[in-house]
Amino acid sequence: MDGIANLLEGTRARGAFALRGVMRAPWGLRVIAESPVTLIAAVHGDFWVVPDEGAPHHVRPGGVAVTRAPEHYCVVSAPDVTPKIVIKPQQQCVDLDGNSLFEEMDLGIRTWGNDPQGESIFIVGAYEHLSTVSDKLGKLLPPVISLNQDDWDSPLVSFLVDEVTKDEPGQAAVLDRLFDLLLTAALKAWAAKDDAARPVSWRSQGDPIVERALALIHQDPRRSWTLDKLAAETNASRASLARRFNDIVGEPPMTFLKNWRMAMAADLLSKPDETVGTVADKIGYSSPFAFSAAFKRARGLSPHAYRAQVRLEQ
Repeated sequence: MDGIANLLEGTRARGAFALRGVMRAPWGLRVIAESPVTLIAAVHGDFWVVPDEGAPHHVRPGGVAVTRAPEHYCVVSAPDVTPKIVIKPQQQCVDLDGNSLFEEMDLGIRTWGNDPQGESIFIVGAYEHLSTVSDKLGKLLPPVISLNQDDWDSPLVSFLVDEVTKDEPGQAAVLDRLFDLLLTAALKAWAAKDDAARPVSWRSQGDPIVERALALIHQDPRRSWTLDKLAAETNASRASLARRFNDIVGEPPMTFLKNWRMAMAADLLSKPDETVGTVADKIGYSSPFAFSAAFKRARGLSPHAYRAQVRLEQ
């Protein structure tokens, strides 16, 4: 599995905020919610995503925009519309004076808007919690990316339209998995575009040595890797591997390995069937004590304290 796919594989929604928006123009939302990652998919009508910095993105039916924290942005029916609705953390919806609009704009099960007959219909999926493996993915993304139908071909948006308003047992888990699929499909399509604005690290497949080193780390993180061993496996010198890896990925190979192991560990610790001992073994530490010390240095919390914090958030 290549580095991009491995980062995407770590993406897991836990209780994602799911909503069908129905709006009549002119309309505008000022989004300061700072959700780690948010998907906004156009069903009927179009909209614009206007980041505080950078060019606006025009999203047409069948298209999707992906935004990431901590950037703020506006979602509007046209670029010249001034938003009168503010979306705050925990998806609080207020007017410009801070008054709640929750009841006024509630249109039924996971449906919200200013007019039930509005011509603009879109689906929102906001990841309120991301696995820490996916935190690394978020750091690679620009504040906003967008795709339209000529960029990709996916049935997931239309499928979500039917699922998002269902009120059935287990529906939240169904929506979590559908948003995972939509995010993965969108980011893969975006990564495949010939787009000079993409981060260099997403183009690592152009460097076979770096791509091989990333694949080795991802496939076998528990192996006792050293720079010498990675260089030998990639048929490169130590100096060449270190220089090319740092230029493309943004950090030295051994630093990347340490951070990747800690990210994997944090993700594994959120699973109820894992222990500190099993996590330590899976990421290549000789003992739970050595792993616990390394994890605390990296994260500022012991594995047990981190697990307790994650459970409180779930």
